[in-house]
Amino acid sequence: MSHAPTLQSFIGGRWIGQHGAQPLRSALDGHVLAYSHEERPDFAEAIEHARARGLAELMAMDFQQRAARLKALALYLSERKEQLYALSHHSGATRADSWIDIEGGNATLFAYSGIGTRELPSGNIVHEGPAIPLGKQGHFAGSHILVPRAGLAVHINAFNFPIWGMLEKFAPTFLAGMPCIVKPATSTSYLTEAVVRLMDQSGLLPVGSLQLVIGGTGDLLDRLLGQDVVTFTGSADTAAKLRVTPNLIRNSVPFTAEADSLNCAILGPDVTPDDPEFDLYIKEVVREMTTKAGQKCTAIRRAIVPAKHIDAVATRLRERLSKVVVGDPSVEGVRMGALASHDQQADVAERVQSLLQSCDLLFGERDGFAPVGDGVAEGAFFAPTLLQARNPHAEGGAHDIEAFGPVSTLMAYDDLDEALALAARGKGSLVATLVTHDRQVAAKAIPAAAAWHGRLLVLDREAAVESTGHGSPLPQLKHGGPGRAGGGEELGGLRAVKHYLQRAAVQGSPSMLMAVTGEYVRGAEVIETEVHPFRRHFEDLQIGESLLTHRRTVTEADLVNFGCLSGDHFYMHFDDIAAKESQFGKRIAHGYFVLSAAAGLFVSAAPGPVLANYGLDTLRFINPVGIGDTIQARLTCKRKIDQGKKSPQGIPQGVVAWDVEVTNQLGELVASYDILTLVVKREG
Repeated sequence: MSHAPTLQSFIGGRWIGQHGAQPLRSALDGHVLAYSHEERPDFAEAIEHARARGLAELMAMDFQQRAARLKALALYLSERKEQLYALSHHSGATRADSWIDIEGGNATLFAYSGIGTRELPSGNIVHEGPAIPLGKQGHFAGSHILVPRAGLAVHINAFNFPIWGMLEKFAPTFLAGMPCIVKPATSTSYLTEAVVRLMDQSGLLPVGSLQLVIGGTGDLLDRLLGQDVVTFTGSADTAAKLRVTPNLIRNSVPFTAEADSLNCAILGPDVTPDDPEFDLYIKEVVREMTTKAGQKCTAIRRAIVPAKHIDAVATRLRERLSKVVVGDPSVEGVRMGALASHDQQADVAERVQSLLQSCDLLFGERDGFAPVGDGVAEGAFFAPTLLQARNPHAEGGAHDIEAFGPVSTLMAYDDLDEALALAARGKGSLVATLVTHDRQVAAKAIPAAAAWHGRLLVLDREAAVESTGHGSPLPQLKHGGPGRAGGGEELGGLRAVKHYLQRAAVQGSPSMLMAVTGEYVRGAEVIETEVHPFRRHFEDLQIGESLLTHRRTVTEADLVNFGCLSGDHFYMHFDDIAAKESQFGKRIAHGYFVLSAAAGLFVSAAPGPVLANYGLDTLRFINPVGIGDTIQARLTCKRKIDQGKKSPQGIPQGVVAWDVEVTNQLGELVASYDILTLVVKREG
């Protein structure tokens, strides 16, 4: 056995594994990089550690604090990324390939930190309001809350993105308050181990919030309970086997799969070889074949093009592929590295042979394939391979067989309906791209394709300026797809966090709902004091603290003055005859005058803790306000969010949302909205 290190699992707060087992080889020259460990982790201990320590540590923090911790972790990893790049090199990745894995993983941590800060409350309850009245007298209402699941998450990841794949699941799980146990694919687990070691060394990980398994999962899935969650990324075949684990079914453990799929790119029927979109299509297909040597679950496996242009597409693709230099990425000029492992090299070769039963070879190893660099003969290199389906409608072939490498298959179609039918033959995929400059083509194709694909990119000359490309999942958008793609969802902004929270309906009096949610619910008992709510510092404000203002009667002079000031001379405010013929039967005040008048009723003019109003939410004008009507406002502290932020002058502050109800002399609601303000904290 060589002097290569033995990788270790991080279980129960300690690193275990001393004796080497399976050798993990460099994809570039075949030398042994590391060994998996022989010792089997005690999964009972791992689960107990997550439940007893991890849950307690995470629940001692709130959404805002966990969001801040994600940002700190991202900053820590950013400062140490070069050591990850050096290691990633051995997975066959170019610098650009590694950038997706390393910087993409970090960017996801930053993204979820921002999502948590902006969109989640202080505390550990998300109120999915507004509350719904369930009785006629206002004493009984219902709403929904989201809370941490009080369980743990097991994340089983694929070999192709050992860093991003782990972090894109860890970030929303951590934010949701669930400890997780991560099991990377063994072949590239040396990278996952390296990033988990850094996270452990940072001191920023709450005890028990993250554990790492190198090697098999043993009886881990058999020990899970109904509050737990399992996610899987990898092949559709493995996903199908794991999904039916008896214990997962028995305990109704949520299982989310993101499986490799036969993604496609359609060249629109409107595009000719002279259009910019034609070039965009060629570049996108080649990029997806060669980035990560085609080892992306989102890579374009089926290139669906008009029959009249298929020869032109094939010629242009061959021209570009012939210029791709394959080899050791440390050699200048190399644009494509190796597959991640020698097992993958053998697997892709086998799949290509299967595809050749129904396809013709247009470009491949025979076309001058000669990897450059020292020791590459022992590496896991594979030639970019372009095929063409002899009968695109035949069973099997490229609609069913995925070669998870730099392999793509051309398919011809005669009209758009046929192209969409071919796309659907993939039986569900993560992403499809439509390259077109015709908006009618997009308007017809995208709704039809959406039933079969998790994400859809419409690419043309305008979008290309900023497009992140066919193969790039983004934290803000969902990643996942129906059918063969696994039927699950990841990412998608706040949606991903909600996957790890439990939704419950709550019924009771408005006052009880307010006590439970920590958010003012209309109809609840309010707190009225001698002190104006705008005079209170952030810490002193109570949810439900309220001010009922004095009244103001609206006059014709108000309408005239506001019209002159705003320039809004809409006929409903100024034309007496036309207004009488309208559904309101009279002239009415500007809606924005009502807002302004309400602000005049409830503001506290002197300098104070309320610094600024920075927005309105849920604004609705309910009933018209006419000349002679008398309005009154109720301002109530609805929600407080402590984001741990300071003003540019270093003054600590928090966010307060105020519920505003404006009523008329009959007690009818005329305007309803939330005001968002920054409120100063007490000094010291």
